Order: sequence, then structure tokens, then C-alpha cells
Amino acid sequence: MQQRRLASASTSRSVSAIGLGTWQLGADWGDVDEAQAFAVLEASADAGVTLFDTADVYGDGRSESIIGRFLAERPGHGVTVATKMGRRLPQEPENYTPENFRLWTDRSRRNLGVDTLDLVQLHCPPSAVIKADATYDALDDLVATGAIAAYGVSVETTAQALAAIARPNVTNVQIIVNPFRLKPLDEALPAAAAAEVAIFARVPLASGLLSGRYTAQTTFAADDHRTYNRHGEAFDRGETFSGVDFETGVAAARRLADTLPDGVSLPAATLAWIASRPGVTSVIPGARTPDQARANAAAAALLDDGTDLTAFADTVVAVYDELLRADIHPHW
Repeated sequence: MQQRRLASASTSRSVSAIGLGTWQLGADWGDVDEAQAFAVLEASADAGVTLFDTADVYGDGRSESIIGRFLAERPGHGVTVATKMGRRLPQEPENYTPENFRLWTDRSRRNLGVDTLDLVQLHCPPSAVIKADATYDALDDLVATGAIAAYGVSVETTAQALAAIARPNVTNVQIIVNPFRLKPLDEALPAAAAAEVAIFARVPLASGLLSGRYTAQTTFAADDHRTYNRHGEAFDRGETFSGVDFETGVAAARRLADTLPDGVSLPAATLAWIASRPGVTSVIPGARTPDQARANAAAAALLDDGTDLTAFADTVVAVYDELLRADIHPHW
């Protein structure tokens, strides 16, 4: 597994080219029991994954707590835990105060069982928060007091990414990047590379659309966001299927699958393609089972083994232009 340095001068850490997103270990993806969650974390760590991405609201802290207990059993684990904060209150700029930052980080420290959080990211806050000097003053204070080692911002739009990248002490920006979401490649990724800010590519498989397993008839559980947030009913629509119409996404995924070399799966090609984009530090797919976790991590081998993904890469652009570009929100 390639290990890539977090680009900011504020940290000397390196993280794996393929990380693990752990939203599904908390909630909103159907039921994942605790034993299964531990097995996913174990499979990932054993495969060389050294970045676990979580948030204080994933299962109201369940994801953080499971990660904390898992890592406590693996001294010297070498895993960087990137958590997120800011979604415990309504998304209003006045809620992003130094006092709330302290409350949220203290809660995450307890959940994860650590004195200092490795990396805390603002969790897709309003644009006004990303632009405010006071936001970064408060985050700098948390670093100075030892509550957190570094900080970043998770964003919805390219404009938000560029605003965060411009801040001198931002370690990383987390943004949706996948074959259905190409706009970040034009501006956000080059800006991040120039500023030595790491990029974590989230929702890389478009909520499973790029697994290649779905048909237009596929359904999901009632407590799965792919059912209840398909049109943005609960939170930003872009978080579910990357904002793509489900049936259109199924057709697009089928086109991409037709270009794959023998023995290469659609999710593996997708993860390797994202990880090979200039400026991407780590890709953070989720996994509900140990087999999924191992398969995601194994995709990193395509970065080094000479597999030719040229036809796949060309089709990514063609499919985006023909099927997706007109329907993708211009701010994404």
C-alpha cells in the first residue's frame, strides 16, 4: 500500500493511498453490528490502511467509539484517525463558536480514548464559516492547547474547497471526487497541490453506484440514506449517489464496466483512477464487510503493477460529458 505524506507542514504524518470511510459503522447505511464493524477495521488495518475517516455524528459517536476501542487493542497501530465536527447543531454560522469547538472535540477525544485528536475536519459547514477568520483562530487555539494535532475542512463545493485551501494552517480538504464528479479536478486539486494541502476523496464509489452491482430495480433499506435522501430530503443531495439520478448512474456505471481489463473490477478501477489523480492524497471508500474492505485496499496495487486503465479513463470523460454533466449541480 502506498503511504503518502499529509502535505501540510503542520504534520509529518503519512496516510495510505486508500483509506477507510466509517460512516457506515455508525448509521445511515442499514444495520452494521459491532462485531462486523470490528472485522471491517481489522481487515482494513491488516491490508495496510492507515487512515480511518469518521465523524462525531456517525451513529451519534458510535463510529468514533468503535474505532477508539479497536485501536486501543493494537498498540503501535500507525493509523491516523480523521474525525469531523460541526453537525451536532443546526447548520448556522453562529453555532460555530470556540466554546462549541471545545465541547465537540472534547466529546470526540472521549469517544476515541485519546488526549489529542490526530485530525479534525469541519463537517461541511456553511460557506460563511469556511470564509471567517474567527473559524481558523478557534482551530489554531485547539492546536495550541493540544486538543487536536491538525485540522482540515470537509466541503460540498469547489468554491468552498478553494476558500479552505487558501488558509495557511489547513492540513487537508475532503471533497467528493469520482467519475461522476469531475469538477474538483479542474481547480480544487491543482490548488491543493500548489498549497501543499492534502485532498481526501470522499464518496469515491458514488454511494455504491460504482460498485457495478446495482440495476435500475435495486432497492435499499428504509434507514439507508440511499432511500431517504435520494433527492436531498435529509441533507445535501450530493452526498447520495454524488447527486446523480439513480437510473442514469446505473447506465453510466455499465458503460464504465465495459472498458475494464480482464480481472479488474469496476470499484477497483475507480479507486485506483481516483488515487492516481494529481493532488489526491487518499481515497476513503466505506466498507460494510471485511471482504469489501480487503477489496478496496487491494485496489491500491493497480497504482504500481502496470495495469492499463487508459480506456477506462477515456470513458470516464466521455460518460461524464454525455450523461452527467448537464445534470450535475454547477457548484459541485
